[in-house]
Amino acid sequence: MEPNLENYYNLYDDLFLTDGWKQFVADFTKNANVINSVEATTDNDDLRFRKGQLNIIASIIHLEEMIKQSREAAEAEGNAEDI
Repeated sequence: MEPNLENYYNLYDDLFLTDGWKQFVADFTKNANVINSVEATTDNDDLRFRKGQLNIIASIIHLEEMIKQSREAAEAEGNAEDI
């Protein structure tokens, strides 16, 4: 794997180990439960807005797993090139 790409993944690994990241994800998870309430939706525009919020929150909550999968794919690609 290229050094710049490896550094990119290492920086994320460092981030994911912090208590601050864990708290950040926990807060967004709680927020998602509130935003996902259909009862609080006032109209179609609000529903679409909430859907957008949930998409962004899901991206944040699942970032660690997405980075892990991306790293594994990059490592597999690098190993395939070595053959």
